[in-house]
Amino acid sequence: MASTGQVRPGTSASLGAAVVGEAGGKGKGVAAEEMWLNGPFNAPVPPGPLEILFVDEEIVVCNKPSDLLCVPGRIEKDSLATRAALELGHYRVDRMIVHRLDMATSGCVIMARTDAALKDLNRQFRERQVRKRYVAIVHGVLWADEGEVDLPLCRNRGCPPLHMVNFEHGKPSLTKWRVLDRAADRTRVELIPVSGRSHQLRLHMNAIGHPILGDHFYGTTDSLALAGRCLLHAHTLCLRHPKTGERTMFTAPCEF
Repeated sequence: MASTGQVRPGTSASLGAAVVGEAGGKGKGVAAEEMWLNGPFNAPVPPGPLEILFVDEEIVVCNKPSDLLCVPGRIEKDSLATRAALELGHYRVDRMIVHRLDMATSGCVIMARTDAALKDLNRQFRERQVRKRYVAIVHGVLWADEGEVDLPLCRNRGCPPLHMVNFEHGKPSLTKWRVLDRAADRTRVELIPVSGRSHQLRLHMNAIGHPILGDHFYGTTDSLALAGRCLLHAHTLCLRHPKTGERTMFTAPCEF
């Protein structure tokens, strides 16, 4: 895989313990690491081209920007999948889609380039063999170093496309969190979705009184004032390569 795949600057892909691609410096350094402390954060949506982190004959992994759909909508046709299809010469966008991120969320997204890869990746996601880690900045200070949120979630049928905590009709949903850093009015956290419900991380952090900064669905007036976008980023994605079976981790640099 390492000999045929391409790792693009700006991230790294690990095959077991071996790193086959190194970060090219984009999004790194003291300025990027400290940027989250200085809000409000108003990063523009990158126009046009696709940021490909890794590509080979079976898969393509991209760093999706915030405010870009994963798949084309009824009105808005620009999406991560259509950009990938155009760049890589695919004509069946629907045969590439494995999973999605919310439009407001940035970060790692993997897409299939063959039917065999699509089948295998769908199986891994269905059987919860894929490990995902997110970085977020939430409002307020979390004083515990780590914890978890175990609250059932379902659609809010009275206010689509929102979801809600619902103990009667909700599906079991578990999120683990760990503090990375603290400031006077915000906390940077790592979030691990054990289950994979829609809007899970956003709802769970809001439910414990720490909404994600810039979240227009579930945020408060105060949390919205501190960021110009939703500060939630899919940082790493770990799964088995659909052809080689090797455990592979992809990392998308986080700009906040």
